[in-house]
Amino acid sequence: MSDCFILLCAGKSKRFKSKLNKQFITYKNKPLFEHSLKTAIESKLFKKILIVSNKKIKKISYKNINVIKGGAERHLSTQNALQYLKNKKIRNVFIHDAARPNLSINLLKRLKKELKKNTAVVPYLKSENSVKYKIKNEINNLSRKKVLLTQTPQCFNFQELFGLYKSNNEKITDEATLYLKNKKKIKFILGEKKNFKITTIDDLNYLKSEIYYGIGFDIHRLVKNKKLFLGGVKIPFHSGLKGHSDGDVVIHAIIDGLLGAVRKCDIGTLFPSNSNKFKNIRSKNMLTPVLNLLRDNNFFINNIDVNLICENPKVSKIRNKIINSLSKLLSINKNLINLKGKTVEKLGIIGKEQAIACEVICSLSR
Repeated sequence: MSDCFILLCAGKSKRFKSKLNKQFITYKNKPLFEHSLKTAIESKLFKKILIVSNKKIKKISYKNINVIKGGAERHLSTQNALQYLKNKKIRNVFIHDAARPNLSINLLKRLKKELKKNTAVVPYLKSENSVKYKIKNEINNLSRKKVLLTQTPQCFNFQELFGLYKSNNEKITDEATLYLKNKKKIKFILGEKKNFKITTIDDLNYLKSEIYYGIGFDIHRLVKNKKLFLGGVKIPFHSGLKGHSDGDVVIHAIIDGLLGAVRKCDIGTLFPSNSNKFKNIRSKNMLTPVLNLLRDNNFFINNIDVNLICENPKVSKIRNKIINSLSKLLSINKNLINLKGKTVEKLGIIGKEQAIACEVICSLSR
């Protein structure tokens, strides 16, 4: 018997008022739903993860994830998920809304701990506002000490929840409602403020971060009998770039831009050219410690703008290959990367095709 994390991604986002459903908008470089998915995976609490979606989701590189079709309403999506799991030997289910991207591993662990003694555990927040309740034309005050603002994931013994859903014919907004309707006991535990639900576009304003910028520049001479790498891509050309590494000016400039934005010196500090350890290193491998530095300090990339300065090769012919390569190397959407080709009107060593240069501006948030 194991636990399953159910991620509900089938909503129509009527209140979000956008052409793209909110669970698929880009938030911190990823579709919104992927943040909760990443947290569930990294928690290592679940042997099975189930995504419920009415939109096709690309294959995800995690062996225990399945994607099934959702329903027209939230409770119907949950019903589909439970029906799919009925013969899968599931002990407990954690049902989470994709619109809450800042779910923490700590909250998941606390919920799991409470499930050892309870069949239903739901996180909540206390109300910080005065609360009114309207019945017809009469408005009354409620005691905010008694108001529970419930969150997800809401966690239940699978068999008990499955049985309640089998006998339910009404629309419900969450599973806790179903339990209360059937007078079943729920253990309520304090949730987390950062486990914020995005309902409207305006809600995204609450999640905005400070923005930081970095500039990167690099130039290398072209030499015969060497392979040319630009943006991690091997480019057919008569010469390659001279350098202690493979001389990839695009990646070098990006690294300097990223380090500049987080105020961590430059590429030479991390990869000194007088060290044999880094001789002939592929520049794409130099990105790993830089991206780890960003992650460890809670930075994420907003966008990258690249100027590749050369007479040849023609950037228009290699643009898509380089952008696709950078997208994979940086783990960001390719729509966040722009690549422009610039010539120097045959002037200087670049104009004589004796060198290639690159300049980059990186935007990060924290």
